[in-house]
Amino acid sequence: MAKATPVAGEKAGLDFSKFYEERIGRGWPFHCDPTTAGTGSEVGRSSVITLQATGRKAVLFHPALLARLVILDSKLTVELPPKLTAATGADALTHCIESFTCPVFHPMCDGIALEGVHLVTKYLPRAYREGNDLEARGNMLVARRWVALRSRRPGRGPFTGASCFRRLCGMHHGLANALCLVAGMKFCAERKPGLYRRIGVACGLNVIDCSDQEADQETIRFISNFLADLGLSGKLRDHGAKPEQLNALVEQALPGPLPQDKCGAG
Repeated sequence: MAKATPVAGEKAGLDFSKFYEERIGRGWPFHCDPTTAGTGSEVGRSSVITLQATGRKAVLFHPALLARLVILDSKLTVELPPKLTAATGADALTHCIESFTCPVFHPMCDGIALEGVHLVTKYLPRAYREGNDLEARGNMLVARRWVALRSRRPGRGPFTGASCFRRLCGMHHGLANALCLVAGMKFCAERKPGLYRRIGVACGLNVIDCSDQEADQETIRFISNFLADLGLSGKLRDHGAKPEQLNALVEQALPGPLPQDKCGAG
């Protein structure tokens, strides 16, 4: 919402539910200083807003939502608690994996996504264990920036629906991604064996000479253990999701005929 404020300030009475029908100007200039290492919104041209009328998230895209200046200062992230460090880092990891496995052809985004996976799996455990590790914190901010750049790829990946858990269950988006990630990877690997071989290589695994199924299994096992070591494990119900919310969660997760769907998911 903060990134949309300069646009709303320039255009009084802006109805965000009709954002793509409005004439949007350049917006007020603003700069961003991120204090977490998650999805890299500070270098993106989008803003995510939950519309009161529909209860769904609207992803707004416009050049006016680009910051004029972004400062990645690792010192601004050192006081982020371990749980939030883990959750925001898992958010970055999930979206990098999601981008690489997206079926839309975009080799540049593939490379960015794989480097993001490498940086997160190398530096997130250090940032989680030792919050004052400026090298780890700095590299996580770089990984965060890669996450934003990989999202230039059009289309949807398998984990974009996890954002509904925050609204309906009060669950942090990064935690929801982490809890859904392994199940989503298993589902996709069954349908396209070998999908996660290069993800495994980016994680530092020796899966070059494995069969497709073995490469997937080794990679998924690594990701599962990686998240568990960060305290990001358990079932959705362990973190506030209730069985009676299932239908509402499915409805929120699936794309609908809303304006934001013209430009992809957040």
